[in-house]
Amino acid sequence: MKKLFFVLMVISFSFSLTNAQASKDGWAFGLDFVSPRLFSDIAAENIDFGGRVLLQKNLSERAAMRFSLDYLMFTGQNAIAPIKFTNNTIKIGVGAVYNFFPCEEFNPYVGLGGGILYYTVKNAANILDKSYFGELTADFFLGGTYHFSEDWFLKVELSENTVSTDKLDGVRAAQGGLFGGVLDSYTTLGVGLLYYFDQGTKSTYCDEFAAGIKANIDYAKIEEIVRKYASTPTTVDYTLIENIVKKNSAPVKEKVMTAGNWVLVGVNFESGKSSLTSESYPILVNAVQVLISNPDMKVEIQGHTDNIGSDSFNKKLSEQRAETVKRFLVAKGVAASRLSTVGFGSSNPVSDNKTAEGRSLNRRIEFKVLGK
Repeated sequence: MKKLFFVLMVISFSFSLTNAQASKDGWAFGLDFVSPRLFSDIAAENIDFGGRVLLQKNLSERAAMRFSLDYLMFTGQNAIAPIKFTNNTIKIGVGAVYNFFPCEEFNPYVGLGGGILYYTVKNAANILDKSYFGELTADFFLGGTYHFSEDWFLKVELSENTVSTDKLDGVRAAQGGLFGGVLDSYTTLGVGLLYYFDQGTKSTYCDEFAAGIKANIDYAKIEEIVRKYASTPTTVDYTLIENIVKKNSAPVKEKVMTAGNWVLVGVNFESGKSSLTSESYPILVNAVQVLISNPDMKVEIQGHTDNIGSDSFNKKLSEQRAETVKRFLVAKGVAASRLSTVGFGSSNPVSDNKTAEGRSLNRRIEFKVLGK
């Protein structure tokens, strides 16, 4: 039964996994509803509840320290007498957190920590019914946050806590915690909210476009791609590209289509990713200038992929690529109301997916000019 409960908690966490601005050095306050479960000598334990408050300090966009205060209630069948055992526990904890995807709406994280316990047992099997203080815990936890508002996050977390005693369950016996041995342990499944009351120093970690990008531009690859599309021999004007990158405000005088598709030659992506390759930046900066110079123009940003992966994966990936380009354009001053996005997956290739070169060309962005 105990192992079944643990499996169910893992499943619950897995089903909870479904672009945010990361905090660099901010402060957050959290409040969790917690269900704890002993892994010990208790014969028949009940499903119990508790709560947690925490204070978190970001040390960087990926790393944080947190301080927590837990209240946990454990109840179950006394292993010796047919009476109800209870344990009311208060835990003061500290932990280190590592965020895997701090710039995404859903950010999984892991952490390590420890704590000190104050607990009171009643109807214990073979220890005194009294309060105990000073037992320590070694904690491992994993969870995720979902960014649903500017400063607010939904939070789910599963933890495993090994205690430096065999008394937490009121029984001194050979059976120990989740991983064996004689020490007791418990798990918690928590769901709650995290609120950043102080975002701290503005971070550019997730907003590198708005801050300006010093890209490593692969001019050879740009020329290769341009010549692939060109109907006549073409020479790439490197000076023009460099000027566009350095002087975003330079006026652009181009004849712009009023209908049809505008292929952004050179805006490509790595396989399976929605992040832009280095040669994409000067092309997109040029596109920004064209759009700013034509303020009435509206465009649909169309994302495309190669044929590596399933149709559903590629459809979602192409949508993410279109959103990446939209964020760039908006960050550079193009009104979001002029831009819409759509993803076509691998359904509209422009080159042969059997070759690496062809697949790189199919991982692209097109603009559909909707008119003025």
